[in-house]
Amino acid sequence: MINNIIEDIEYKKVVELQIKECVTFLLNKNQEFSITANIESATFTPELPKVIKDNMHKFSLFILSNYTYSTVQISDMHLSFEAGFGNENFGSVVNLPLHSIFQIVVDESILYINPVATVEKFNKDLKKNSFNVFKNNPNNKKFN
Repeated sequence: MINNIIEDIEYKKVVELQIKECVTFLLNKNQEFSITANIESATFTPELPKVIKDNMHKFSLFILSNYTYSTVQISDMHLSFEAGFGNENFGSVVNLPLHSIFQIVVDESILYINPVATVEKFNKDLKKNSFNVFKNNPNNKKFN
C-alpha cells in the first residue's frame, strides 16, 4: 500500500534530500519559484496575529520572489524566508520543515510534488505534541 511508503521515516528522509537538492538547484540558477506547504509544522517569527493565521489554509501558497526570494535560506531540514502577511503586510520569518513542502512551482508549472507533506504524523504541531506527552505523564497531572 502507498501509505506504507509515504509514512516510512526512511522515505521521508529521501524526500527531504530531494527537496533540498531541487531548491538548491533553483537558487543556484537564480530562479524564483513558489511553494505550497503544509503549515501545520511551520513556525513564524514573530508569531502571526491570530486573525491572519486563522485565515491561512492548511496547504498555503508562498511566492518566493523579489525581497522574499532574497531571504531564502535552506538547511538539511528546513527552508526559511521572510514574507509579508495580510493587508498590513505583517513581516515574519517562515520556517518550514522540508518534508512539509507539498509542491514546488516554477512559472505556474509544477516542478515537484511531495506526498509526504500530507502525512499527519510528520506535520502535527510538534510543540503541542511534546506538551501533551508531558501532561500525560501521571507525575505531571498538576500542570493540567
